[in-house]
Amino acid sequence: MQLYFLVKQRFTTSANLFQVSYTESKVENKNRSAILQGRKANITETAHEHWAAGDAYEHFMGRWSAEVASRFLTWLKATPDQRWLDVGCGTGALTRAIASAARPHLIVGLDPSWDFLRYARQLTSKASFVVAGGGALAFSDQSFDVVVSGLALNFIPVPEQALAEIYRVVKPGGVAAAYVWDYAGEMEFLRYFWDAAVALDASAASLHEGRRFPICQPEPLHQLWQRAGFHHIIVEAVDIPTVFDSFEHFWQPFTIGNFPAPMYASSLDDDQRDRLMAHLRATIPTAPDGTIHLNARAWAVTGSR
Repeated sequence: MQLYFLVKQRFTTSANLFQVSYTESKVENKNRSAILQGRKANITETAHEHWAAGDAYEHFMGRWSAEVASRFLTWLKATPDQRWLDVGCGTGALTRAIASAARPHLIVGLDPSWDFLRYARQLTSKASFVVAGGGALAFSDQSFDVVVSGLALNFIPVPEQALAEIYRVVKPGGVAAAYVWDYAGEMEFLRYFWDAAVALDASAASLHEGRRFPICQPEPLHQLWQRAGFHHIIVEAVDIPTVFDSFEHFWQPFTIGNFPAPMYASSLDDDQRDRLMAHLRATIPTAPDGTIHLNARAWAVTGSR
């Protein structure tokens, strides 16, 4: 059974209702109701399932998302039996890592994408999921011991508003932490692609994630946490290796999905795409055996309320 709630979101400009979906899990209903501000519930069925977006993301970035989530939790050193909220949980890589490694008392994943959350629910029964954005959290004040966000903060339209909401729902003494890809530097898988695209097509500069997301650097992250009111702030790099058997293995993720890099590649004609691939072959460091060893760096930030 799936439970669907109508939860009144807290917006500054309008009062909106979002449908939020919970899966059955080990979390008791009384624990859910204690943290939800909404109280109107309705049981319904979902007639049609569509997994395309979640599947595409997993092929594009999922393998790296799972590994960096595990490294992030090791870095965070959270204690067991905590109440967790994962803001912008996507397909659930961090949520699953928390459920399996952090021994949480409760874990809730939140994301605006139905498709991503449907995918996430396939892979874990140990978490509850809410369909909503990060700018207005439908939870009571001081509801969670730990609030995290993995690879999502730069996609939230007003991150300052999200951090204010995160501060509101974290208990005194609790922790807020996040990590984002170092698009402009050591997230080499994407940086090499966009650097090559811009070298051949100046109009691609507006799509380069290293330029689009200046928040994904240590100083902006530190300032964001500081302005929200957190203290004992730490920002550090979390690195994982990204290894490809061949150039074809490297290129394959750029052929699927409605994400910026694959969408750009698919917008090119055959000649343009061939030039882009040739430029990448010439610039990506490749071992004599044809393998490609790149680094993927995320900047992680944590602070206490």
